[in-house]
Order: sequence, then C-alpha cells, then structure tokens
Amino acid sequence: MSDILVDGYNVIKNNAMFQAMEIKDFSYARVLLVKQLHNKYRQTGHHVIVVFDGDGTREQVSHQEHIRIIYSRHDETADSVIGRLAVEARRDGRDVVMYSDDEEVRHSVSKQGGNPLSTHELTRKLNAPPHDVAIRSAHRQTARRMYGLDPSRKAEDEDEPYRSPGKRKKKHRYR
Repeated sequence: MSDILVDGYNVIKNNAMFQAMEIKDFSYARVLLVKQLHNKYRQTGHHVIVVFDGDGTREQVSHQEHIRIIYSRHDETADSVIGRLAVEARRDGRDVVMYSDDEEVRHSVSKQGGNPLSTHELTRKLNAPPHDVAIRSAHRQTARRMYGLDPSRKAEDEDEPYRSPGKRKKKHRYR
C-alpha cells in the first residue's frame, strides 16, 4: 500500500485537458481531477491525497469519493504540505508516489525516498483503459489480423492472399 500525492494545481495547469476548463471554471477542473483519481484508484488500497494551494487561516481537509483533499493555509504552499506528507508516509513505512512537474517538490519527495513522477505520466495513467479492457482489446486486434478481419489492412496492398498462421490443410494422399 502506498500514498499517492498529487500536486493539484500543477496537474491542472500542465495538462491540455484541464487547461481549457481552467479558463471557464477552475472549480470544475478540480472536481474532474478528483473524479478521475477516484475512478482510477477506487479498487486499490492506495491512499490518494490531492493538495491545492489554499488561502484560509488553517489547513482545510475534506474527503470526496475516497480521495483526501487538502487546501494549504494562506502562509504555506501546497509543495510544503506535499513534502510534509511524504515525510509522514515514509516514517510510517508507506511508499510514496508523487505527481508534479515542480522541481523543488520533486526533489523534496525524492530526498525522502519517494518516487516523483510527472503530471504527464499521471494524465496518461488516468486516460489509460483498465488492465482487463486493454488485454481484451489486444486479443481482439490479434484475432482480427489472424482471420483477415483487420479493417486497416487492405487486400489489394498484398501480393499473396492472407493466410492465418494456424493449422494448414492436409493434402490427401489417396486420390
């Protein structure tokens, strides 16, 4: 089990999917990020924590769809909260994976023994199909190619007719 720490505004500001929403409604981008994290990690034992820069006098913590959301207090950055959470997790024996493009926070988490990854890697992970769906899709593509049902393959592009690598017909010797 590990802690997954997400630098919320850094993810929103560095990915095209969220950039269009940020202009329209920053709060909607935050909600969408939390929903995507929930969908990706709901069946795992990971603790997912999203940290945003806040402006309150105290740190605000809430839980939404099994995701812990933290807004830092006005005199503290989200980066320092992430660093503190990484220290606490490592002290308690949990692995830490952190997503941010901010070099300072990446260095801080790495120094604590955590694994800093980029926001692009998080976006790729959030948009990837579930493992079982990916396996079924690969199997279907292989079967389509094997039986000549691949829509991207054109018959006129080939010199010889397509033959599956399966069993070959036996010639009868008694004719």
